[in-house]
Parts: sequence; structure tokens; C-alpha cells
Amino acid sequence: MTSTAETIEPTGTPEPTAAPQQQKPQFILYLHGPEHERALRSLTLWVRHLLIPVYGRETTSAAPWCSRWWEHQEAVAQLYGLWMAWQELTDPGAGLTGPAVWHRDYLTHVMAALRDPSGPFAGCKPGAHRAKEAPHTDAYDG
Repeated sequence: MTSTAETIEPTGTPEPTAAPQQQKPQFILYLHGPEHERALRSLTLWVRHLLIPVYGRETTSAAPWCSRWWEHQEAVAQLYGLWMAWQELTDPGAGLTGPAVWHRDYLTHVMAALRDPSGPFAGCKPGAHRAKEAPHTDAYDG
């Protein structure tokens, strides 16, 4: 169903016009330049002011966390997906079970993957970021 807006023509008669289509957000890995910076800034605010204060359990060698998580592309991708799901499932239109679905289907899995001892933060310690080197892949010659 397309929503419509009204415009008043010079004759004073309302004319229905199509409302502009709302553009869906692109995944952060597809963004560049200022768009990427805006998306990362919004994500950083959500992680810092909601996710970590509520769900950021203590950092240990068995559950590492990097205070510079935005320097780990896997973490950015995982957290952005988690944030997108949060926005959708905590929206009033999501229904009463939306937050429970977010916890069950998204939060637990993403946090376990990120905080796994062999995950993207392996080697990072509180206050000490350690960059990771991606594994080598050969070119496809097919």
C-alpha cells in the first residue's frame, strides 16, 4: 500500500501525490566516506551508551573485549548487524516480543562470537588494542 500526501493545486483542489520512498539503510561495509563515518558514529554511540553498559560483561582472557573495537572490521560488521536488528525489533511496531526475539536470535550469538577467546579481540587486553592480520588467500585462477 502506497501512502499519499496532499498538495494544493492553484485551483485550491487537493491533488494526491505519492510520498517519497524511504531509503533503507545500507550495511556499513558498503558505505564509504562521510556516509561510513556517520554510520560508524551512530553505531559507536549505541555501543558505548547502551550495549556495553547493559550487556558488556567483565573482560577476561576467556571473554576479551577491545576498547578500540571499531578497528576490527569483523566487530564493526557484527555490531552493525546487531544494531540494525535492535532498531527493527525494539521499534514500537515490532510488537511486544520484539526485544525477546532480539535477545534470543541476535545478542547472544553476536556477543559470544565477538568475545570468544579466538575471536576478533584475541590478543587485545584492557587498554591495549592489537591489530590482527587476515589469513592469506590465493587468487582464483579458474
